Amino acid sequence: MNQFDEWNEVKKFTHSSKVQLTIKPRDIFWTKIGQNIGHEEYGKGKDFLRPVIVIRQLTSDLFIGIPTTTSDKQDNDYFHNIVYVDKNTKVGVNSIAMLLQMKVFSKKRLFNKLGTVSKNEFTMIIDKLKGMIDPT
Repeated sequence: MNQFDEWNEVKKFTHSSKVQLTIKPRDIFWTKIGQNIGHEEYGKGKDFLRPVIVIRQLTSDLFIGIPTTTSDKQDNDYFHNIVYVDKNTKVGVNSIAMLLQMKVFSKKRLFNKLGTVSKNEFTMIIDKLKGMIDPT
């Protein structure tokens, strides 16, 4: 069942927040991505959260991010399997970057930092993104 009404309440609170988090490329943050439409990825739980990889900060409030999932996906042009260390538990996490779901996010959606993608994995993600944008 879609939870648009519940997400709208979370969205109103999130919009009014004064987030002062510092971000940089490769960071992974729990992010309030919401209840979305069709096959757009959505968040889970009461805050509609999902881990998102920071690709690039665009302005003081906006950044390009890629949502992740733990659902098994084949590593291909649209998905990239990664392993990162959870900063709180110090345990390795297997995750999949959903490159086809890349979008611009407000920093107001950020909840807390989860970890960091390795430089090598980040380079592979960027190369795949370049291939999606310019497939020639």
